[in-house]
Amino acid sequence: MSSAEESRQAKVISELRTFIKKVLSDPTVASKCMDIARTLKDEPDADTKIAAAISAETIVRIPEVHSDADRIFIEIIKDVLEDEAALY
Repeated sequence: MSSAEESRQAKVISELRTFIKKVLSDPTVASKCMDIARTLKDEPDADTKIAAAISAETIVRIPEVHSDADRIFIEIIKDVLEDEAALY
């Protein structure tokens, strides 16, 4: 693995650690993120709208240009929504 790849992975891990800390420090963050995603999931450009709404309505900040960690976070939200839908 190249040092550039290792550096990128370290950055992703650091960003995800910061996000996890925010979720653990404010238990309303996870449910608010999921509520936002449920509302916007079927919109055109849903990922961008979800990220913007999460940034506006929670302590989580997702910049307009999404990092790898931001994309992973949004993918996980969509996975959870798919799992919810499969239960019903």
